[in-house]
Amino acid sequence: MSLLLMLAGLVLTAVLSGGQQFVGPFAPSDTVATFFRDNPVAVRVGSMLQFGSAVPLGIYAATVYARQLRLGVRVPGPAIAFFGGITASLMLMVSAMLVWVVSRPEITTDVVLTHGLVFLAFITGGVGYATGLGLLVAGMAVPFLVLRLGPGWFGWAGLVLAAVAEVSFLSMTIEPLQFLLPVARFGGLAWLVAAGFVLPRTRAAANQAVTRARR
Repeated sequence: MSLLLMLAGLVLTAVLSGGQQFVGPFAPSDTVATFFRDNPVAVRVGSMLQFGSAVPLGIYAATVYARQLRLGVRVPGPAIAFFGGITASLMLMVSAMLVWVVSRPEITTDVVLTHGLVFLAFITGGVGYATGLGLLVAGMAVPFLVLRLGPGWFGWAGLVLAAVAEVSFLSMTIEPLQFLLPVARFGGLAWLVAAGFVLPRTRAAANQAVTRARR
């Protein structure tokens, strides 16, 4: 649901804005303010769906935490995943609320304020969200490998995505690394969707997975 709502927000924002490309914070101030001033409905719908996508992500983190404990996972992974998932959910909520604020005509009349809020929305929904999501993925991927709760390649794929997400914070000073943010966001969510099907429901199922892996 989190992934679908996020994709729906991107698509509807593009449709309602007449196919205009979403303006990022690194565009000129006048361009940023003009986009948000001319497309308030598109921006509000997109921010609403982005906020909505944060809710199932937080629920997912809590559910995974409980399931890993039920499976007997006694390493720090579950707690790290829970912390990361809640962090990502909260960062996404803050970013969505900031974008909603920027859609208000009372705000867009001030070009400097608009640009500043867009930068804040970007850093929370970009770096803040990706870092939290990376911790959620890492906290699940390590038990996958250590306890063999699923295919080894799947656990390694999660660790690679988690590493990309954590390294993305360097984009705060090294702007060319900003391409890591969408990789972490969409790659991480896709991995979490798959992990929901791969993660065993019971300890017995986990033991069977370990037996198959040893064979």
